[in-house]
Amino acid sequence: MGRAKIANSTRFLNAMLRGASVSWTDAQNKYNLKSPRSVVNKLREDGHCVYINKSSTGTSYRIGTPSKAIVAAGLMALEGQAYA
Repeated sequence: MGRAKIANSTRFLNAMLRGASVSWTDAQNKYNLKSPRSVVNKLREDGHCVYINKSSTGTSYRIGTPSKAIVAAGLMALEGQAYA
């Protein structure tokens, strides 16, 4: 029996969870993702806080800790009331 094959999107997530910043081109070439943006959207739906950094060298993705403002905005959207 061989090892179970890990999905490309899981490999992409694991790289970001290890602290790496993954560029758009690496996501396409190394992790064989046709649309990295759609994978990022799916990861966000699953509860991961994925940030997109745009620079002169291109776009990169990383996992981060949400700020208090982001958490408050999410609670406001869900509950409809302001939280401190």
